[in-house]
Amino acid sequence: MKPVADVVDALWEAALLGDEYRATDVVLDAADERGHETVLLDVVGAVQKRVGQEWAANRISVAQEHAITAINDRAVTALSITRPRREPEHGRVTVACVDGEWHALPARLLAEVLALRGFAVDYLGAQVPTPHLITYLHRTGPDVVALSSSIATRLPVAHSTMTACQATGVPVMVGGAAFGQDGVYARRFGANAWAADARSAADMLLSQTLPAPSPPHQPVDDLPHLADQEYTLVTRTARDLVRSVYRGLEDRVPAMASYTDEQRHHTAEDLAHIVDHLATALYVDDDSLFVDFLSWTGAVLNARGVPAQVLDPALELLSDQLRDFPRAQRMLAQTRLGVQTMN
Repeated sequence: MKPVADVVDALWEAALLGDEYRATDVVLDAADERGHETVLLDVVGAVQKRVGQEWAANRISVAQEHAITAINDRAVTALSITRPRREPEHGRVTVACVDGEWHALPARLLAEVLALRGFAVDYLGAQVPTPHLITYLHRTGPDVVALSSSIATRLPVAHSTMTACQATGVPVMVGGAAFGQDGVYARRFGANAWAADARSAADMLLSQTLPAPSPPHQPVDDLPHLADQEYTLVTRTARDLVRSVYRGLEDRVPAMASYTDEQRHHTAEDLAHIVDHLATALYVDDDSLFVDFLSWTGAVLNARGVPAQVLDPALELLSDQLRDFPRAQRMLAQTRLGVQTMN
């Protein structure tokens, strides 16, 4: 029997070459030896994690990232078709990604594992609009809703989706990188359960009944700091903030005068990401969310030969625009200190 690491390498090589037939053979052969769940989580899941790491290190392109993910998804389909048939015996679970979350593979892996464990599973896929999800819950009456989100900027949507689901009387389990280290934001939002990965989610659902949702409430009840309106105002003025900072950068960075249209587009896009992550940090009132995002962004820039210090003037200009926002000022000041010390 091959070590799991060797199977991961074989699937990675096949996916990197764009060879879906070879990739399918790798996972099906491994499933015969190790079982479908192990291959789904410890092979396909590991390859998908490597995709993000390789892109951040500038060793694969966005196009390659998408191609590898597509082949991984087809490998999961092959495993799904060949998985042992099992009648549901443990209740019904609806698995969905929150609206705006396009990273669907983690949710799909969870759906596959739950089906293997004997649950009836409704897998709704990526970017499920909340009103449609609620309608679906009323129609199908699941025992649990499992919500997935990998992108931190979707946290406000995840929170409102979670509370809307709970208002229907259905307990909510959440998972994904967006919910922070050890699920810190899941607890802050009042989730009925948080799971670090698909295996622990399935174990939890098999071993215990999730507590019933609390009475219907508003997000501000979980996050009283939202009363200061900083999150709301930054969100509402995000486009104006991006435009103002962009114009300021044109004055401070002479090289921008010779930027191509593509470079201008990417600069504006990067500024929008910075504003979005600042707004999300204000939503959860957690400086580390914004600091960590800028640290990651700096590392990505360095991998592409761009000094991370180019972020500092943008943060300074953003701070000038938000001078009357105490929490935003605190986060920006702390982040600028980190950026200024990056290599």
